[in-house]
Amino acid sequence: MIKFVGAGSGAPDLITVRGMKLLQEADVIIYAGSLVNPQLLEYKKESCKVYNSAYMTLEEVLEVMYQAEEEGLMTVRLHTGDPCLYGAIREQMDELDKRGIEYDSTPGVSSFCGAASALNLEYTLPDVSQSVIITRMAGRTPVPEKEEIASFAAHQATMVVFLSTSMLDKLSERLIAGGYTADTPAAIVYKATWEDEKTVICTVGTLAQSARENNITKTALMIIGDVVSHSHYNRSELYNPAFTTEFRKASK
Repeated sequence: MIKFVGAGSGAPDLITVRGMKLLQEADVIIYAGSLVNPQLLEYKKESCKVYNSAYMTLEEVLEVMYQAEEEGLMTVRLHTGDPCLYGAIREQMDELDKRGIEYDSTPGVSSFCGAASALNLEYTLPDVSQSVIITRMAGRTPVPEKEEIASFAAHQATMVVFLSTSMLDKLSERLIAGGYTADTPAAIVYKATWEDEKTVICTVGTLAQSARENNITKTALMIIGDVVSHSHYNRSELYNPAFTTEFRKASK
């Protein structure tokens, strides 16, 4: 059995209880060493074989899985954050399907959730933004043309931009082209929930400058939108005494 497991956003105690138990039981662990906190490997048993996929191709990763299956071993494929976001898991699952190898997935705390906790931020503030767009800039890996940053910016929703720290000048340009103003609040969160986490509050127009001033060149995500400043919003109707819910009648 192959177990795809979300490692969480960085801090080793932010892995789920299920994920931790799977690491403890695993005979083989293949982990994304470029982003997964190596402290998580302390949960493994002594006999467990460990492979760092940062140095492996898809074919090499699959070969380790196939060999483990032939030997009746349990494999944990440990991905950063939650495997469903930029985890390249579908291509692995499709190959496992071809061989009739069973697998399942255990979710993890994504770094976009870790970044919100680092800033004590709520992405969905009433009357400010009720939607979150998770995306990335086109670089060596393209994005579909219909998902270009400027087209998303037109919605003025909260935007979380992954995998784009080296392209912040271009990111600002595309955000402004799409409708954000240069003084729209923004934040850069470096290594959310890691011990060396760093947060920088800035604006759309100062993203690149702020990153340079704080020596941030990778392993960060950007949050764009008025929720960063949380200076104006309406209170939630859910807890409004004048609002009736399934569990509580409005007070007169």
